[in-house]
Amino acid sequence: MKAYLFLWNHRRILFATALSDVQARYRGTALGLGWSIVYPLLFLGLYAIIYLLIFRIRIAEYTTFEYILLIFSGLIPFLGFSEALSTGVTSVLGNKSLIRNTMFPIELIPVKAVLASTVTMTVGLVVLLATLWIRGTILPTQAAIPAIFALQLIFTIGLIWILAALNVFFQDLGHMLGVIILFLMLISPIAYTLEMVPPSLMPLMYPNPLFYMIMLYRGAMVMGDIPMGLLAVFTAISLTTFALGHHVFTRLKPMFADHV
Repeated sequence: MKAYLFLWNHRRILFATALSDVQARYRGTALGLGWSIVYPLLFLGLYAIIYLLIFRIRIAEYTTFEYILLIFSGLIPFLGFSEALSTGVTSVLGNKSLIRNTMFPIELIPVKAVLASTVTMTVGLVVLLATLWIRGTILPTQAAIPAIFALQLIFTIGLIWILAALNVFFQDLGHMLGVIILFLMLISPIAYTLEMVPPSLMPLMYPNPLFYMIMLYRGAMVMGDIPMGLLAVFTAISLTTFALGHHVFTRLKPMFADHV
């Protein structure tokens, strides 16, 4: 509860700094904020081409276009998570001046990095939902997407608090991000359904928090069914990670200045 109150009390400075990060990211480019729309479309299109034209993966129950939508329902949340991971883990070291600034709560540094990284994901979700609605796929479960989105934010902020704090002391962690993100993409159910996973490999899915997150988005957006068991597990994971992340960060932050 203490962590939630902390963010609420600093909500104005948090959103102001997150907006500043987003604007700085696209400053000086020809498209400006337009890249927040173009980038997810290019990324999603490339991913679809790889799986449909190169790997030639097909699922009997779905048409080619339906399979693309199925992929996107898992890929878009993963894209948001991976972007938060890329920017959030190194966020504390990337703002060394703020560490010695006693007026700025440094707990907000990883949080604003996570919030700024949600722009691409939000655009992707809006585009996917619009496509589904145009096709006539309007499901009651789609109303749960904001709640799943909130759980993803809670989980990601907690995780980034932990990793950003550890990266101050073990800076090799920042250099491993590319490999970590690639590994997470391979083991997460983005381009395959549960029916495609051999029963012997299912126990490997359960320790992965992204498994629950992706399956919830897919169920809510495309399948029209939210697995309540998966929702309960992901809620528990998110709340626990958030509380643990805040505890770890606040305990380690007094030592940051000695290591930057």
